[in-house]
Amino acid sequence: MVALAVLCVAIALRELLGCLGATVYFATFLPAVLLASLLAGVPAGACAALLAVPIVWWAFLPPVFEFSPLTLADYNSFTLFLLGSILLIWFAQLCREAIVALKRLESSEEY
Repeated sequence: MVALAVLCVAIALRELLGCLGATVYFATFLPAVLLASLLAGVPAGACAALLAVPIVWWAFLPPVFEFSPLTLADYNSFTLFLLGSILLIWFAQLCREAIVALKRLESSEEY
């Protein structure tokens, strides 16, 4: 549910950026992947990242609202997005593990 919620927000923000003339396809989806990973863990972040690719392909790459053949630049964009998403998901998991470790440390030091 978290992955779908952050994707809906990312789509709305991307649509707003598109109305303003911006052509950055994945700009709103990287923070969505990070937020989903921080809030709900690796599966939610991976789900958000994997769902973002067909959403961007269908809704934002010209011609919009159809699956057109991809160019080499599109493949490169998808690859860089997925590699960046992997790094963000890994970073979020490290943050979640650090928070758990700090909570354990605090609870063991209390009397």
